[in-house]
Amino acid sequence: MDVKKFISAAKRGKIDLERFYSHLFRELEKLDKKFRVFTTFMKPESAQLKSIKKTGLAGLPVSVKDCICVKGMQSAAGSRILEGYKPPFDATTVSKIKEQNGFVIGKTNQDEFGFGTFSTNSGFGVPKNPHNTSRCAGGSSGGAAALTAALDFPHIALAESTGGSISCPASFCGVVGLTPTYGMVSRYGLIDYANSLDKIGAMGKSVEDASLILSIIAGHDPRDSTSINRKSQNYKNYLKKGAEKMKIGVPKEYFGSGVDDVVAKQVWKGIKKLESLGASYKEVSLPMTRHAVSTYYIIACAEASTNLAKFCGMRYGPTEPLQGSFSEYFSKVRTRYFGEEAKRRILLGTYARMAGYRDQYYLRAMKVRTLIINEFRRAFEGFDVLVAPTMPVVAPRFSEIEKLSPEEAYMMDILTVAPNLAGIPMVSVPCGTAHGMPVGLHIMADHLQECKILRAAWALEKGGLG
Repeated sequence: MDVKKFISAAKRGKIDLERFYSHLFRELEKLDKKFRVFTTFMKPESAQLKSIKKTGLAGLPVSVKDCICVKGMQSAAGSRILEGYKPPFDATTVSKIKEQNGFVIGKTNQDEFGFGTFSTNSGFGVPKNPHNTSRCAGGSSGGAAALTAALDFPHIALAESTGGSISCPASFCGVVGLTPTYGMVSRYGLIDYANSLDKIGAMGKSVEDASLILSIIAGHDPRDSTSINRKSQNYKNYLKKGAEKMKIGVPKEYFGSGVDDVVAKQVWKGIKKLESLGASYKEVSLPMTRHAVSTYYIIACAEASTNLAKFCGMRYGPTEPLQGSFSEYFSKVRTRYFGEEAKRRILLGTYARMAGYRDQYYLRAMKVRTLIINEFRRAFEGFDVLVAPTMPVVAPRFSEIEKLSPEEAYMMDILTVAPNLAGIPMVSVPCGTAHGMPVGLHIMADHLQECKILRAAWALEKGGLG
């Protein structure tokens, strides 16, 4: 039973939620042991299920990435420094899900604070790819993608992206990953990585599933100063329009060095499929792409350094016996509870913000970011959407990841960081396989043009290329 059929049946009283969730949690326990998709999950009590109304999502299971706060449920952002933290409130997106009678089944595993491309930096185990457990699930929303791919029950996942953390795991696990325009979805209740980049989105088995959740979680929130004052709408209404007469731009830099030829071949099949469905395409150049990775990591690490400074062992996070100077105490706590990648990014970000280096690194990176935004704007003057591979390769093996230097790992983000820097909407949809693993096709559009990426994604999905 898919999401649409579940909601329809539940509204008609055809689903016994107690029986359904009993079966579901037995399956979740099995999946978690096999793929390590959760940081925590909680079985519902009978009274909770009986209180769910037969409206909206009508009891649909929804998982939530660990960095999004859920009242009374551990929300640690994949980090041991927040282990045991149970928020006394829900994030706005979670509140909206609950208001529509969705049921939160648990918190999905992720790279610590979002610091990673493979979800190998979690403090709570490493998610595995359901298609091949010797390969990663992608990051940083690896648990959300792996769960969505592996679970045969109807389910939708709330996820989050800073530099590609929805698109990457969606591509590696063969599911749909939707990242909205920056500011379209409230960030209130999100444990920040980089404030100017973080976006909450959705993952599902289909484009319709992702558009359903976006319709619920989008909208202005006065508690989030970056929230766009724009009314939410039903994005499912755009799906049936398809790709006819759409103008597609194909960025040549996104098919360059480092992109697996077999991956590129599958994405070109997707572009040709869209053409057969009434769209037209033309090559376009985005030369600022070569500066995207360095720009992203300077900005993201600088903002992360600031955000994580509060985890000092006094006001937030675990505590130790008060001994030595403040700096000694501060360093002892953070050394013990932060992972290696978190420490690396804090150090990089702190360096970029230091007096004498701020102008040289951070402010210069912000200027380059503006150039990247303007380059996308010019491209969208002539095209409805841009289409490219989501990731340059299929999900790598853990043995391969271990051999990567930090710089090589960061370069894996070359195709996703530029659109994230620009804050534009994007969706990754499955478009076949390479080397026996899923390949993702990335569709990007101008700010607030979610309708266009969903149209193209739905057309591709219905065209049978997934």
